[in-house]
Amino acid sequence: MASNGIVDVRPKFEKIYLELKAQILADPAFDYTVDARQWVDKVGLIAVNDGILLRNHICRILKMHFRTKPYYVDLLDLFNEVEFQTASGQLLDLITTHEGATDLSKYKMPTYVRIVQYKTAYYSFYLPVACALLMAGENLDNHVDVKNILVQMGTYFQVQDDYLDCFGDPEVIGKIGTDIEDFKCSWLVVQALERANESQLQRLYANYGKTDPSCVAEVKAVYRDLGIQDVFLEYERTSYKELISSIEAQENESLQLVLKSFLGKIYKRQK
Repeated sequence: MASNGIVDVRPKFEKIYLELKAQILADPAFDYTVDARQWVDKVGLIAVNDGILLRNHICRILKMHFRTKPYYVDLLDLFNEVEFQTASGQLLDLITTHEGATDLSKYKMPTYVRIVQYKTAYYSFYLPVACALLMAGENLDNHVDVKNILVQMGTYFQVQDDYLDCFGDPEVIGKIGTDIEDFKCSWLVVQALERANESQLQRLYANYGKTDPSCVAEVKAVYRDLGIQDVFLEYERTSYKELISSIEAQENESLQLVLKSFLGKIYKRQK
């Protein structure tokens, strides 16, 4: 507490900032150069203001290019909504991982799907197509089916990511996966928890979330014993079949082409 009786929150804030910085630097989604890593290490709390500036530039860029367009307000609303969804997904991920650290049983499929849909699917798959629909003069309320297809596609994409994090070739995907060490609510561990017997559950509880290579190897051994790789291949096959069926049910052929193009880029991807 400061001398004037006011609680000094800086130490706690700096602790949280350092934890977040460590997570960002370790996130395989960001391909940092050495110089970039040094910059992140030096910038300190200025990064908080940088984040605010970047957020504000979304609206400034949209205004610069689209303020005279009839869909401008809808475009702003779309970006604001997707930003909220993505931030909510990130929060769910952080909360689930933190609270699950002492109880792996918290990792259930509904929780996983909710995290993935909000954290990944909306911004990476739905947002670009929704922007195109608005620019084409379409009402997004008339394309709920398209939204559902893209969210399902984004979920499939993240499941692939989880699989490659564990079983992908580092030389091909360009990273060494750390979902096991980071105690991530991964599709693989959720599937394993649903299928494991008592002995396998004990092995997962004893080793998941630990950085010791032997612990990581033990978790992967459980995955192999449970045939999780085959479970993924079946999931991929059925997901592709369901997505193609949903896409071909769309009356608009141009939409079909766009959706099939998205799916074609990720189906059976190796990185």
